[in-house]
Amino acid sequence: MVTVIVSAMETPYLDCIEACRKCIADCQYCLLQMSGNESKNDCPLCCILCIESCTSTLQFLMAGNTYAKDYCNLCARVCQWCAEQCAQHDHKHCEDCANSCVKCMEECQKVNMMFPN
Repeated sequence: MVTVIVSAMETPYLDCIEACRKCIADCQYCLLQMSGNESKNDCPLCCILCIESCTSTLQFLMAGNTYAKDYCNLCARVCQWCAEQCAQHDHKHCEDCANSCVKCMEECQKVNMMFPN
């Protein structure tokens, strides 16, 4: 699990950072619960890729790098895909994962709008 410490750091990205952190945690739990279980869609593969995408996005957001926009754009797309896959299952962990992915997608889209084209 990625531990993010953002104490007095001034950043306009705090909501997105927190959404990425929560998405990572919920995707990891979903992945753990789904491993070894049969799935008729891309869950839990989507969880693996969502964790990777959110982790990279977190790193660029924490650095305040202008490439964060590109990472947020990709992260939003991966989170949307993962949310769609996990929402097809009726497990609580899949529902939690899907909800976190939607929130992360929304926060990444907000950050995307902060950057000039």
